[in-house]
Amino acid sequence: MTRTIDPIVSTEWVEQNLGREGLTILDIRWEEEYAAGHIPGALSVPFGLNSDWAVSEDLILELPPDETLFEMIGRCGLTPDSQVVIVGRIEEPPAPPYAVADAVRAAVTLIYAGIRNAAVLAGGHPKWEREGRPLSTETPTITPTVYRAVTDRSWWVDTRYVEQRLGRSVLIDGRDPEYYFGVSTDPLAEMNGHIPTARNLPIIWVWEKDYTYRPFSLIHDMAVGVIGENRDQEVIAYCGAGGYASAWWFLLTQLLGYRDVKIYDGSMEAWVEEGKPVVRFSWTS
Repeated sequence: MTRTIDPIVSTEWVEQNLGREGLTILDIRWEEEYAAGHIPGALSVPFGLNSDWAVSEDLILELPPDETLFEMIGRCGLTPDSQVVIVGRIEEPPAPPYAVADAVRAAVTLIYAGIRNAAVLAGGHPKWEREGRPLSTETPTITPTVYRAVTDRSWWVDTRYVEQRLGRSVLIDGRDPEYYFGVSTDPLAEMNGHIPTARNLPIIWVWEKDYTYRPFSLIHDMAVGVIGENRDQEVIAYCGAGGYASAWWFLLTQLLGYRDVKIYDGSMEAWVEEGKPVVRFSWTS
């Protein structure tokens, strides 16, 4: 299916298209943030480790059951043809940019559930507010739909699958370099180092200081430099718990045209929990 909305949209584009038929804005910030002021017409669907968007039991940030997703999508009045823009929050440094990745994770989750035209707002709600664009405290009235779709979990892979593909597929680690290299301990997986054969492609390098996206040509060159030009080779993305991995899946498939990208959703948290080997102090193995 061909996209009918760019995967990353600007505040200017959203303001110009407010109220357009078929376009829905989902605000995934906390409920109290939404209540204090949101983009006019936006719906509140907060993102959390246990929410409509994710479950966190043995591992954090796993896909929720399909029925949970379908109920949320129907509650928002969406159909498979809907265009959706995800608006997220941004935490001030020195907090890590997990909240920026949450918006992308939400878009990826919608794509998995059959909403192919899911996009993210560059810079999130803080950029919208900083630019003095209109805000509302009104909650829109929505006509719910009964939503159903056929989902495909084949691009969400587990530890066994990754282990079988070592040395055969391109494995990219989206975490910060100090965690990949092993000089710092990953707070999500409580370990140092990376999965054998993995190449480091830090997601933090795709964002500007205000968490808009760096030029797409630069993101392209970074990806090609690490992964290669072949858009048909299998690429497996991982991180600490799945958030940054989802962001790379989104950029590689929706922006850069890679056709066989998978998300190791358990990521380093699952890898370490299952006692698998890690490599430290090496960029090449």
